[in-house]
Amino acid sequence: MIFFLPLLASFGLFSWWPVLRSLLLSLQRTNFLTSEWVGLDNFARVLQDPLLLTATWNTLWFSILAFVIGFPVPVILAVFIGELRRARRIASALVYLPVIFPPVVAVLLWKAFFDPSPQGVFNTVLGWFGLGPVPWLNNGDMAMPSIVLQATWASFGTATIIYLATLMSIQTELYDAAEADGSGVARRFWHITLPQMRGVLLVMFLLQVIGTFQVFTEPYIMTNGGPENRTVTILMLIYRYAFISGDYGRATALSVLLAIVLSALSAVYLWATRRWSAS
Repeated sequence: MIFFLPLLASFGLFSWWPVLRSLLLSLQRTNFLTSEWVGLDNFARVLQDPLLLTATWNTLWFSILAFVIGFPVPVILAVFIGELRRARRIASALVYLPVIFPPVVAVLLWKAFFDPSPQGVFNTVLGWFGLGPVPWLNNGDMAMPSIVLQATWASFGTATIIYLATLMSIQTELYDAAEADGSGVARRFWHITLPQMRGVLLVMFLLQVIGTFQVFTEPYIMTNGGPENRTVTILMLIYRYAFISGDYGRATALSVLLAIVLSALSAVYLWATRRWSAS
């Protein structure tokens, strides 16, 4: 217990105290120089902001696209790498390579790739096939999918390694028996791999939902919320409240609301999937 106390003190100081402090700030109108208790007024002003609905929809749209595009990618890559024999280590290192890039560097790199001019990297490739140029980040319909592509590239490495570790823990006798029965790769994946991975898949899906609802770096650097607020997310709205408007009380109130929604969503999700994950 004595050795455990420093860890408890550090966790309480840097994790739980900011949470409690944010609850107090959400009930104040403050700029950290002067404070005034306003009760639930900050929450009311947040809910009355017309941009909140836009930011919520954009965040939800980002989460949906990230699930459709980004969630299957690491699973497929993990299965593919698991089928390799000699090149498995090299493939694992290459898959994890994007995670090594600092987030801001990776976003700036992809922002250059998305250059809307014909000389942009992606537009140059499209030009080889007589297509483009495409205004990737300058078009309201293309901006969010473009951001999702970058976010998927930057994060799929970690999930792939986790799935690969899970695959390596599956008993090889199951695959040997399936191969002896004439099962192909698709049937082995559906009847053996997915059932054995379901617990990890459920946890990773929940973590992805929480992470995508807190997306900030990619849209902030790539588009700064544009064009026409089509990529403004909830965390960007919090940033604007705090560091542009100087309204820290309203920013904290929106943060508390987001935390409540994610906590409720996580609780419902864990309750709804408890039997499936345990079976």
